[in-house]
Amino acid sequence: MKSFACGDVVPGCDARFVCGSDDEVLAAVAQHAAQDHGLSAVPAELVGAVRAAIRPVQG
Repeated sequence: MKSFACGDVVPGCDARFVCGSDDEVLAAVAQHAAQDHGLSAVPAELVGAVRAAIRPVQG
């Protein structure tokens, strides 16, 4: 399992995601970016920042 906290990339955002893979996290984040941050497309630099902030779930 992988986790991502949007606030690690977008200060002030409390959204958190736990998914089975990096690709699943990226898909969930893309949907969140469109719905909650108004991004119709996710720029490559943002994808890179999200990938760098994805962490394995401890447990």
